[in-house]
Amino acid sequence: MNKKIFFGYLVFSLVLTLFGISLASADEANICCEKTTSGLSCQNVPASECAADSRQAPSSCNTVSFCKPGFCYDSQEGLCSENTPQVTCNANGGVWSATQPPQCSLGCCVLGDQAAFVSLTRCKKLSSELGLTTKYDSSITNEVQCVLSALGQEKGACVYEFEFENTCKMTTRADCSIGVNSSGTKGQFYAGKLCSAEELATNCGPTERTTCVPGKDGVYFVDSCGNPANIYDASKIRDKEYWSNIYDVSESCNPNSNNALSGGCGNCNYLLGSFCRDASKLDKEPQYGDYMCSDLNCKNTVNGNDYKHGESWCVSSDKTELDQGDNSVGSRYYRHLCINGEEVVEQCADYRQEECISQIIETEEVDFSQAACRVNRWRDCTAQTNQQSCENSDKRDCLWKPGLSLNGNETAKGSCVPKNSPGLQFWEGQDAQDVCNQASAQCVVVFEKGLIGGEKCKKGCECLTEDWNRQRAALCSALGDCGPKTNWIGDSGASSGYNVTRERI
Repeated sequence: MNKKIFFGYLVFSLVLTLFGISLASADEANICCEKTTSGLSCQNVPASECAADSRQAPSSCNTVSFCKPGFCYDSQEGLCSENTPQVTCNANGGVWSATQPPQCSLGCCVLGDQAAFVSLTRCKKLSSELGLTTKYDSSITNEVQCVLSALGQEKGACVYEFEFENTCKMTTRADCSIGVNSSGTKGQFYAGKLCSAEELATNCGPTERTTCVPGKDGVYFVDSCGNPANIYDASKIRDKEYWSNIYDVSESCNPNSNNALSGGCGNCNYLLGSFCRDASKLDKEPQYGDYMCSDLNCKNTVNGNDYKHGESWCVSSDKTELDQGDNSVGSRYYRHLCINGEEVVEQCADYRQEECISQIIETEEVDFSQAACRVNRWRDCTAQTNQQSCENSDKRDCLWKPGLSLNGNETAKGSCVPKNSPGLQFWEGQDAQDVCNQASAQCVVVFEKGLIGGEKCKKGCECLTEDWNRQRAALCSALGDCGPKTNWIGDSGASSGYNVTRERI
């Protein structure tokens, strides 16, 4: 009897337990929640765990449009993510697609002696960050093949027999297996080794010579066979280990410095402002060899200032300081650039038909100067009769001079002249004369004559002063190569360039 009672108790207990679970599941039914209270996206959770401002649907997230998984493409990084909900993709600045977009197609990106199975955009970004030319092979369709292809780019010593002795060439594993000379001679490849390594028993050995290697920043030792070795380091010139194994630039001398003009270290770094160059073009000499790291920045340029690599600035050929709106005869604008430590000059258009403009770009780290030649928009300046239209920099490059007016237009209360007066071919053609004649003016002076003789100025008396003459002459000069001009080297013209006549009427 005890057994029966005990059995009934177990059955009854089991039924209650199962029934309780069923009720709990019904009360806490899951929904698709766009964003949970804990910050997760597109989760199947009880309604109580869904954020108040979040969209929700009474079905699995796999079937809901805003949470349906697909492909998310990041155009900045060139990365693709599969099975990503649309809402998550959009929130992170990605472009979502239900099917795989062309941008997500993968190929093999060769990065020196390494490789990555990535998209083309990602390959371009990685190559740019490493300072390499983009090498992308879309015909390779899986990561294993991609990695194997990179092994062929591994660098080392290729030992082969030539004219009855062992010689060597620094190359890649792939090239060594194909053939290292015109006859297609194949060699034995030694990864990570230099041709000057004693254990290879070749006719290549250490020297004191150096060279610049195309595609690389630094100065490199050269072995007796003409092969580039490791970065030039004067302290390692007798070091057998340094002449046996390939060292990365990060393992070479002063890797965190640009080593500009260093006599003992050739570990140049373009991003830090240095590059390999023939030492004969520099002020210093290296301890060994003929090359050293040159400073990419420009010191003591034509205008006496120092500039950083890549900066540009404006220079005028004027040798004298002139007022704004005036330029000497024959002067010209130039754009100067600092490129790889050399000051390069670009001419703006002659006759000042182009002007040079510049600005300073300010950053948290450094200020950077940029300049450019631009068309000198001077031709309609004299047609403007008020300061507002004259100095409208969106349309023209003009300067308002209050006071005297052009062409006798006294209602203008001033004159609009080019901000940079143009050069004129005044020795030929009517155009130059027409431009200059705009500054010509008549001034009527009225005198009152006394009964017993003598005259007294009553009107226009200012026209008799030297100040009036100087103002009219300056206005004439501002129009172009007119009036009392000096040339670009500071010499005055043979004549004044203008004349003042007085007539009685």
